[in-house]
Amino acid sequence: MQSIKGQLTVRGILIGSAGCVVITAASAYTALKMGALPWPIVFAAIVSLFFLKALGRGKASLNEANVTHTVMSAGAMVAGGLAFTIPGIWMLGHADDVGVFEMLFVALSGVVLGLVCTAVLRRHFIEDAGLEYPIGEAAAQTLVAGNAGGKTGWKLFGSMGLAGLYTALRDGAGAIPAMLFGNAGIPGVAFGIYNSPMLLAVGFLVGTGAVAVWFAGALLANFGIVVGGSSAGLWDVASGQGIVSSLGMGVMMGAGVGVICKIVAAKAWQRAKDVRGAVAFGPGAANDGSASDDDAFPMGPGKTASDATRRARRLRAGGIAFAVAAVALALCFGLRLGPVPAVIVVLLAWVATAMSAQSVGQTGIDPMEIFGLIVLLAVAAVADVPQVQLFFVAGVVAVACGLAGDVMNDLHAGHVLGTSPRAQWIGQAIGGVLGALVAVAVMAVLVSAYGPQAFGPQAQFVSAQASVVATMVSGIPSVPAFALGLAAGLALCLAGFPAMMLGLGVYLPFYMSFTAFLGAMAKVAYDAVCRRRRAGLGPEERAAKEKAQAESGLVVSSGLLGGESIVGVLVALAAVATGLGA
Repeated sequence: MQSIKGQLTVRGILIGSAGCVVITAASAYTALKMGALPWPIVFAAIVSLFFLKALGRGKASLNEANVTHTVMSAGAMVAGGLAFTIPGIWMLGHADDVGVFEMLFVALSGVVLGLVCTAVLRRHFIEDAGLEYPIGEAAAQTLVAGNAGGKTGWKLFGSMGLAGLYTALRDGAGAIPAMLFGNAGIPGVAFGIYNSPMLLAVGFLVGTGAVAVWFAGALLANFGIVVGGSSAGLWDVASGQGIVSSLGMGVMMGAGVGVICKIVAAKAWQRAKDVRGAVAFGPGAANDGSASDDDAFPMGPGKTASDATRRARRLRAGGIAFAVAAVALALCFGLRLGPVPAVIVVLLAWVATAMSAQSVGQTGIDPMEIFGLIVLLAVAAVADVPQVQLFFVAGVVAVACGLAGDVMNDLHAGHVLGTSPRAQWIGQAIGGVLGALVAVAVMAVLVSAYGPQAFGPQAQFVSAQASVVATMVSGIPSVPAFALGLAAGLALCLAGFPAMMLGLGVYLPFYMSFTAFLGAMAKVAYDAVCRRRRAGLGPEERAAKEKAQAESGLVVSSGLLGGESIVGVLVALAAVATGLGA
């Protein structure tokens, strides 16, 4: 078992908690004010390493810094899950039906579900599937470069500085437009190039094949269904957009179900192999000594490794069952959902968090409010639930998915650096609970100060995502398209096709998919230039040059991604400091 000693420390918890309060407050304000939420992970990694080195006289363990930044960043996505859903209640005129108590129940229920689900899903996505997790990779590279310095440090922090300056000019000074070629005038299509170093870097890091599927989904949805269908007279533009949103949600939901099916099947197959091994070779033969950090427990006198593993699994299963039952009871009685909707939310939360983990792992994007909306629609389809409670459903799932995205990014960084997953999970639990308290307090203060009328597309706090949820509460725009997407997503996922990427392309605005695609094309061009430069070298020199070039591309793109995320957080901090009362 990896020891958490020296990784989860008192000073790390204190530094992480202080940063968590600031970042969570800034994230809540940013999500409500700007309708966007940059990942704070790279920013938190740099701040954590700086303060640990300051307190340690220039010395700090990378693993301690990784756990510290895990605590620090956790609350941001909890704030996002609340801000992207709950304000819809105020927009529909039900402000009196939600208060601090209900928001806290939503936030804490989502935190518990997110932590439990990612504890179970970690090994599949981080170790077995080996997804890219570009944000987590950027955090790991930032910590390594910050600790080592040298040319790698110059490359990382140089590109980070350029991206940060660009973002400051765009978001802070308004000197650079956020969108290029956004006035193409294509009916129903949000055409353009998003002026974002971060999204270009995501396309570069994720890889050409996955982004090609993502972009194919965008082309199919926008130019095939919306433009093509409306031009052919099959439907009008608004109906086409409804079909696209329903189809995209269905594909992502089906892909999420497929991921869960694969995980269950893999675990069942492994257990069957273990049983066959034990029968063939005797007790203890099934144990190969490969128990993970999650499975390992100290063994007492007379205990075998197999005994310890089985005991660990029983304890973990019991803890998971207890946590899930507690959330179900909280939803049933605390939020007045009723037993059937509460069970549906708890069950579908596993699917939603798996979807979130895969989406973040492949694209760096976590559309948490979409996942919350999918579960909301599922609950509304089978139970007569009041509108306010439907928003609670979306909030719980969005918080769980937001925290899951953050957890899996951090766990990927930990996997790269060799950090104990147990230490990181405890750090996430601390940051998640603290973040829930801070996010609820910020939202309560804002609605008390400005009133519920200050939230909406034309109001002071645009709350764009919550507005979408409010619009969709009335039901799925196209049930046949949703059902078709559900079946297609499940079938494609089981067949090994990246269905989640296809669904994201269908659902997300075209400009986001197009920008990520340009980032992937930059990777193609970079690889071609690098191959040409290696052409005249010998085998050993070529291999060394190829490795160095690959590392340079990874470091520079990570810096571009990190620079925008850091300045995004700083802009949010400035907004918190100067925006109240403006």
